[in-house]
Amino acid sequence: MSSAHLINVDFKCIAGSKHRGRGPLVPPAPDPHQLFDDTSAGFPHSQGAPASGIDMGFNTLLTDPVANVAVAYGSSIASQGKDIVHKEIHRFMSVNKLKYFFAVDTAYVTKKLALLLFPYAHQNWEVRYSRDTPLTPRQDINAPDLYIPSMAFITYILLAGMALGLQQRFSPEVLGMCASTAFVWVVIEVLALLLSLYLVTVQSDLTPFDILAYSGYKYVGMILAVLGGLLFGSDGYYVAFAWTSCALMYFLARSLRMKLHPSLAPDGMGHPRGSGRGQTYVTLGAAACQPLIVYWLTFHLVR
Repeated sequence: MSSAHLINVDFKCIAGSKHRGRGPLVPPAPDPHQLFDDTSAGFPHSQGAPASGIDMGFNTLLTDPVANVAVAYGSSIASQGKDIVHKEIHRFMSVNKLKYFFAVDTAYVTKKLALLLFPYAHQNWEVRYSRDTPLTPRQDINAPDLYIPSMAFITYILLAGMALGLQQRFSPEVLGMCASTAFVWVVIEVLALLLSLYLVTVQSDLTPFDILAYSGYKYVGMILAVLGGLLFGSDGYYVAFAWTSCALMYFLARSLRMKLHPSLAPDGMGHPRGSGRGQTYVTLGAAACQPLIVYWLTFHLVR
């Protein structure tokens, strides 16, 4: 083959390559069966990096032993706090303890009402126990109960409504105010006695239910005072008020004296096993407040 022929062939190849280089780039024809266009090629692959980084960081946090220990410690503290709250609620609002204060019968209610109205002849004020457990009210007249205070509270509200109706002063708002005032005074009295026991550091086996029971016995005297006022006027009210107030103070002084400190119970020789100035102050203070509360809750019902 001659050199001229080789030069001619090379020239054609170069020309053909240049011609192909100048031609426009034609994209491939789309597939007629494809529903959506593929746009993934238009976005850089670097945009997916943050998501993978977050996933890697979250997985690292979960697999970090320090984080696992912190989570476990926090769960343990939350569980302990929940158990403590449930324990305290069960301590103050136990259903079994509440049933104890309503374990009464007709004989107990009759004897207890007589004791509240005339406590001066009663000798033994000590609460009896059986295997370190106090006897129920139906078995021991000295045991506090909540049946008489609750029934007396309801009776007082009904009697107050009747007294207001006889005086042409009855209205649902006034009766509701009377009931709420009586309830608030009981709550204040219970909290004040608990605070007094805490401040003077008195050792006692009194529970909030015990204090509520002793505070609720005043409604028996309030009922008699209002009845005396309705039947015999102001003179009857003051006579009934004086009698029930003295009886209530004597009853509380003797009952709380035995409950505030177990060592105050008499020993085998009939002498008290101990005494304390704090117990005396708390007992006398609680007893002295009863006539004031009774008068405040009843004097406006009698005119």
